[in-house]
Amino acid sequence: MLDRLDAAAVRRWCAAGLDGLRRHQQEIDDLNVYPVPDSDTGTNLVLTFTAAHEALTEAASATERDGAERDGAERDGAERDGAERDGAERDGAERDGAELGATLRCLARGAALGALGNSGTMVAQLLKGLAEALDEVAVPDGKAFADALAQAARRAREAVARPVEGTLLSVADGAARAAAEVASGELAEVARAAAKGAAEALARTPDQLPVLARAGVVDAGGRGLCVLLDAFVEVVTGVAAPASAPAPAIARERESGSSDYAYEVQYLLDAPEPAIAPLRAALAGLGDSLVVVHVEDSLWNVHVHVNAIGAAIEAGIEAGRPHRISVTRFADQAAPHRPARAAVVAVTGAGLAEVFRQEGAVVVPGPSPSAGQVLAAIEETGAGEVVVLPNGRALQAVAAEAAEQARAQGVRAGVVPTRSPVQALAALAVRDAGRRFEDDLIAMAEAAGACRYAEVTMATREAVTVAGVCRPGDVLALVEGEVNVIGTELVATCRDLVDRMLAGGGELVTLITGDDAPDDLGAALREHLAQRWPFVEVQVMLGGQPRYPLVVGVE
Repeated sequence: MLDRLDAAAVRRWCAAGLDGLRRHQQEIDDLNVYPVPDSDTGTNLVLTFTAAHEALTEAASATERDGAERDGAERDGAERDGAERDGAERDGAERDGAELGATLRCLARGAALGALGNSGTMVAQLLKGLAEALDEVAVPDGKAFADALAQAARRAREAVARPVEGTLLSVADGAARAAAEVASGELAEVARAAAKGAAEALARTPDQLPVLARAGVVDAGGRGLCVLLDAFVEVVTGVAAPASAPAPAIARERESGSSDYAYEVQYLLDAPEPAIAPLRAALAGLGDSLVVVHVEDSLWNVHVHVNAIGAAIEAGIEAGRPHRISVTRFADQAAPHRPARAAVVAVTGAGLAEVFRQEGAVVVPGPSPSAGQVLAAIEETGAGEVVVLPNGRALQAVAAEAAEQARAQGVRAGVVPTRSPVQALAALAVRDAGRRFEDDLIAMAEAAGACRYAEVTMATREAVTVAGVCRPGDVLALVEGEVNVIGTELVATCRDLVDRMLAGGGELVTLITGDDAPDDLGAALREHLAQRWPFVEVQVMLGGQPRYPLVVGVE
């Protein structure tokens, strides 16, 4: 558990936040009815955070190259310049503070340059506020983070020409208020309070914005911010945050949206600061949803909804030099009819069941469902195309039988032969309802097959295994069904297991803790991976599965 924020934690948060947005992308898109029901908020947030993640990755690579060059120069006896000598003389705290500030600025800049749509632009402004508030702060603890959230919420409001309650702005305010009310300076406590405050503010958005109430949804951008704050809690505490503020079911009759403005215009603008106030005034007279974000120096990101495309671009030309101009016609962005495709997952454990429900799957409780139960779940989806994920060798035949019976009833059903829930998560991450059903099955099967899996359990009797003789009470680590490690202590055996799996390569590690796992198992393994495998992304989930204190996936 972190007591202070550092650059490495920011990088992990960016990766975890991007993963969360990708997993909830369709949900957030479906919530999108304000300001225009173009079903792209989730997509815009994913693309915005992808740009931020890429900026951090490029910066890390450049730092490694510079470090290698400096090392080589020093080995050759080259003279370091004065700046390097000064940097070497700073104490560790100052170096850490400078690195944190630089990382946050890089994150905010990448998001601002790649920001798309209303929500993407406002999230970029939130990140800018965090970067400003935490730049070289002496003690980046919970109190500092609470202050930074308040600064971020203010910055986001300043960027919007006409702030509207019931949007991402209200959710940001809710997070900041809840964080400020925490008496202690513990980062984990403040992070949890902020996530909870955001979730509560999100639940209130339909009461604040009638268009949301009529559609039966919460604000899409606010939901995205909740996902990001949940990811921050996971990074700080080492434990996945409980699902925040489940989105209400979407009403059958969705809000049709305003017909006042037909186009979204967005561009980067090189202009001096004095030119921005006249630009805001000109664009405010042309349309709505105006957001202008300061990226750096004389660079700005401009977003507005208008009918007069040319006039919006001309206003930018009068202010400076617009570039990377994009124009979107909302009528062309209306959500297309998607094939009625669903997923059915067999899983054991309350936490895992909730994870898969959040992924939009119908869950069949384990450990040994019948073909009839799986068939009933297929029918429950009401979909014409259904993918079944059995998550176990023994359930392959059961799933195949249920799929065959479903096909006899006119449902296109197929089985992706997953043997572990981590493989099912990998498969669901690549599903694409826009693909042909057969092609989607193949893609999901390939993703599942590329995910190596393992489980940790306890021996109940003496036996001879490929790893040696085990005795009752020993800790057994099974890699893809075969005993690979025999230990006497749970956490040490789990560390040994993940090390062995990553020795064969991997970029993403998923850790699912079980019902019998100690509370600190996920945090202990996350800390170990951060030290031993710093460039690996880590997800920790509370699965609640019996018999297996830990399930591991490596991709």
